[in-house]
Amino acid sequence: MSVSRSELSRWQFDLTWSLFEYHLADLEPRDFLWEPAALCWTIRPDGTPDWADAEPDPVPVPTIAWLTWHIGWWWSVALDHANGRTPRARTEITWPGAETVVAWLGGLREEWLAVLDRSTDADLDAPSAYPFGEEAGLTFAHTVAWVNAELMKNVSEIGQLRMQRRAA
Repeated sequence: MSVSRSELSRWQFDLTWSLFEYHLADLEPRDFLWEPAALCWTIRPDGTPDWADAEPDPVPVPTIAWLTWHIGWWWSVALDHANGRTPRARTEITWPGAETVVAWLGGLREEWLAVLDRSTDADLDAPSAYPFGEEAGLTFAHTVAWVNAELMKNVSEIGQLRMQRRAA
């Protein structure tokens, strides 16, 4: 059986999202702001995330709230690029809160599925500057692969924090 690159990308995304749904279904509002370590990145009461322009050493442990904001931020910007919109600045994207974050991420998923579903192998070959810049000389296929990889990484981080909180 032959599978196109666009079909394979969609399959990989669906697999990653199914793993995310497993963790999302078990999260409670108090899980999002649980701080697993003394050095932690979280979300402030106004919805803004902790941030440093240069990665600190040691790297702070993120909360689930911070990770869900992070997903929403990079995914929103990826969608801006994919849909020909002016990309939003990081500071324009705030965390919507524990009660609505799952719906927010679900909306981003639906918008991303529309991008994937309309993408042909020819579209995947088009140049793409996100997330590595034009000088990298990469294609939209690289962006799609990066989204899948970044989502998988963030999903596993959220899952690990969820399991640690329950075991604590």
